[in-house]
Amino acid sequence: MRRSIIWVIDSFGCGALPDADAYGDVGSNTGLHICQAMNGAKWPELTAAGLGNAVSLLEQVWAGVPAIDDPAFGFGIMAEASPGKDTTTGHWELAGVRLDKPLHVFPQTGPAFPEWLLERVSAEFACDILGNESASGTEIIQRLGAQHLKRGAPIFYTSADPVVQIATHEDIWPVERLYELCAFVRKEVDALEVGRVIARPFEGGPGTFRRTPRRKDFSMPVPGGTLMDQLQSSGIETLGVGKIGNIFNDQGFDRSYPEKGNPDCIARSLELLSESPSRSQFVFVNLVDTDQEFGHRRDPVGYHDAVAAIDAKIPEVLARLRPDDQFIITADHGCDPTFRGTDHTREYVPLLVWGAESGKDLGVSSSFCRVAELVEGWLL
Repeated sequence: MRRSIIWVIDSFGCGALPDADAYGDVGSNTGLHICQAMNGAKWPELTAAGLGNAVSLLEQVWAGVPAIDDPAFGFGIMAEASPGKDTTTGHWELAGVRLDKPLHVFPQTGPAFPEWLLERVSAEFACDILGNESASGTEIIQRLGAQHLKRGAPIFYTSADPVVQIATHEDIWPVERLYELCAFVRKEVDALEVGRVIARPFEGGPGTFRRTPRRKDFSMPVPGGTLMDQLQSSGIETLGVGKIGNIFNDQGFDRSYPEKGNPDCIARSLELLSESPSRSQFVFVNLVDTDQEFGHRRDPVGYHDAVAAIDAKIPEVLARLRPDDQFIITADHGCDPTFRGTDHTREYVPLLVWGAESGKDLGVSSSFCRVAELVEGWLL
């Protein structure tokens, strides 16, 4: 009986991909620039795992994260083969689903959404619409939150990702009603192949508006079978932690734990690893705070500290692992907090693997699908 667990450090990229010019991301490097901003990162466990060895495959040296002689994990780098730089495409490719064409991105200037969509929303929910633009989520609720309180009109916005984001105040729109609105919009935009519709509830008053933890993602159907589907069909138990279930619409998962924030997701990971499962098991975990709280907010210090908090928990994971376990640490895209704008960045991601690959040079892979291949090779 074997287990495999993946930690996705959301947006922990390690250098612009060769096609980054098509995305306006030439020069981005999430990890390197955080290390430079901190005059050397303090990530001792990731260093011992072989993070410095991994980035050396791209001829990079990160301050505070040197390559070492005997890394505890196998180390490598992965390029994203699917077009895009968002959560959906990144996680799908990690799970073995490679896209041939990009998901739909709405205009970044002028009105973002088609008039027919807003008309249908207004008719169905008897409301006006605020926003209808590309914007930072934290900025737009500060700018339009007071109008929302007066009019009750939901705030619609997008970004350089294939998303519709809808923000409403919890005192004006009960969260369940916001979820109903997002589910309605999800069906309306399915034909456009929009990756996600995201519920963004917030609270507070003018000048102090803040998001609440009750975010929920409504993803488009996964186009084809995933790693989890294959594992399920072979009798392996599959578990998702954090926003993983939302990303895949719970397709292929026996159990889903929609924990909010890294501390809760890590605690759930440790709890699951402390169990004694009756059959082989796969645990897929997203650690969102690096991206949501610090990458998009362009906060390299906060990002560094969020990674340091993850780093500090690695020994607790290793203490729970057995010889027939596999532990993978990777990412889904970049979000360089020192780069221009507030969007994701098109980057390579690191690949660290504890288990049969420990200590091995895993090279530079041409697709995130390498992760699915490693898990399949271990569990099947």
